Amino acid sequence: MPTLDRHDHVFVLDLGDGENCFHPDWIAAVDAALDEVEKAEGPRALVTAATGKFYSNGLDLEWLLAHADRHQEYVVSVHRLFARMLSLPLVTVAALQGHTFAAGAMLSLAHDFRVMRGDRGFWCLPEADIDIPFTPGMSALIQSRLTPSTAHRAMVTAHRYGGTDAEAAGIVDHAVAEDAVRATAVELAGAQAGKAGGTLGTIKARMYAPALAALRDTANPLG
Repeated sequence: MPTLDRHDHVFVLDLGDGENCFHPDWIAAVDAALDEVEKAEGPRALVTAATGKFYSNGLDLEWLLAHADRHQEYVVSVHRLFARMLSLPLVTVAALQGHTFAAGAMLSLAHDFRVMRGDRGFWCLPEADIDIPFTPGMSALIQSRLTPSTAHRAMVTAHRYGGTDAEAAGIVDHAVAEDAVRATAVELAGAQAGKAGGTLGTIKARMYAPALAALRDTANPLG
């Protein structure tokens, strides 16, 4: 389960050492950690990271198949997490040390910056291959954070981007060696910690207003 630590002004939220799929309990744990980060005072920034082969493998499809009657409720909770990360009033950095797929890739896009391992691991939106359409909120999030050409290739072809390819496509900001991923993310976040506060929250809310509106639509989240 996710754990929260702090290094000076930077909170580090480790998402776990498994596939870090979006189980309801996992989502609740991430939300609780974000509550703590938001309630803190003074300069602060957030890094999300993971330990092991995956940053996140996305939705918990096994849980979802076992709870089909809660499909819409579940999607609303995932959308809410994306919207919260996208609009946090502090700088956020995703440290992608391993595979980052589907909703995990979308969560990474909800951060302000991304640092990825350069030599191994993939960033991928596989929905076209696994026959699961993007929700309107997911589409809006992806298209708000990627260039049109990159969003098109990622969404339509389910292309798997390695770290250097992801950097070239503008999906991640830095592709670095495995042992430098988390340290680079913490350094990047720490340099921006002084910007935390209401003004930054307002800037993000206005910058991403259409995506946030789509993600916060609880009446028809599936489209």
